[in-house]
Amino acid sequence: MVIKDLVRPNILALKPYSSARDEFKLLPPATSSKFEVRTSNFELQTVFLDANENSLGSPLDTDYSRYPDPQQGQLKQAVGRIKQVEPSQIFLGNGSDEAIDLLMRAFVEPARDNVLILPPTYGMYAVQANIQGAEIRRVPLRPNFSPDSAAVRAATDAHSKLLFLCSPNNPTGQCLSDDFVLEMLRDFPGLVVMDEAYADFSGKPSWISRLDEFPNLVVLQTLSKAWGLAGLRVGMAFSTEFVVSILNKIKYPYNISTATINLVATALEKEPEMREMVRVLLAGRVWLEAELLQISCVREVFPSDSNFLLVRVTNANDIYRYLTEHGLIVRDRSSEIHCENCLRITVGTPAENERLISVLQTWSD
Repeated sequence: MVIKDLVRPNILALKPYSSARDEFKLLPPATSSKFEVRTSNFELQTVFLDANENSLGSPLDTDYSRYPDPQQGQLKQAVGRIKQVEPSQIFLGNGSDEAIDLLMRAFVEPARDNVLILPPTYGMYAVQANIQGAEIRRVPLRPNFSPDSAAVRAATDAHSKLLFLCSPNNPTGQCLSDDFVLEMLRDFPGLVVMDEAYADFSGKPSWISRLDEFPNLVVLQTLSKAWGLAGLRVGMAFSTEFVVSILNKIKYPYNISTATINLVATALEKEPEMREMVRVLLAGRVWLEAELLQISCVREVFPSDSNFLLVRVTNANDIYRYLTEHGLIVRDRSSEIHCENCLRITVGTPAENERLISVLQTWSD
């Protein structure tokens, strides 16, 4: 498989927008002999007069008058150290949704190509495919939420460009088997996109460690879940340097703000704190599952490798409303295939988990 052949021809030929900051960084470094300024009164400082910014600064205490680094170089260095991957293999975007959008635009020809999804799964794959005008081929998981590899192969043809695999899956919470993923990486004719938004909760190795083996692999991760940075909207895509270069080619020039870059860089220095939060949430998941199984309206709690539980109840619609009336907001996933009367419940703080159980104990069918 030649990944370059999967890219839309107009994207390959595209000359990307060149921002002021991009052009400045492309200049060769100045040599002291040619550009030396001799003065005893001041130290030479770079003066930016290239991007039509407000040279007087901003009215905020922190000066945000300058455009951010369009390639987020220092932040990618920090991410690369944690994920053990080269910065050139990292794309940073406005949540994982931006990476999904760009993959659609770069690789899927409207009204010709198709993408495969395995419902029930994350809804933005289909939304972005519809926006792109791509055919969506749905290959449902089995009732026990395991994938059907034969059905995936049967739905695949020469115009199949993207296969989205969510592991741990949303809303089911379960990881896909390694054997299935390997089969897809070897057989699928396009890019296999592994969405690992909840991977930090699973305890399984990330597929990032296999990037060098599979040039058709793209791994999505996020800082919204385990890192607790949903409000900052930073998602990550990891792949070959070529695929990442295509995403960078078509992204908005300054897609992540300076404030976000700085806050995320600070957060990434606190990995031990993140790991402790994950430990507490996983312990909460174990407690919550055990307590839910004692509730009369609960019919089944599905196994989870994430920070949420999919719970089948007697009447999801009425119980959802009842919980809402008591100030508890969960997600009703009953409209998804194989998820009839299922609520998706995020693991909360210990106090929030106890409150949920207490309210459910008062419910009567």
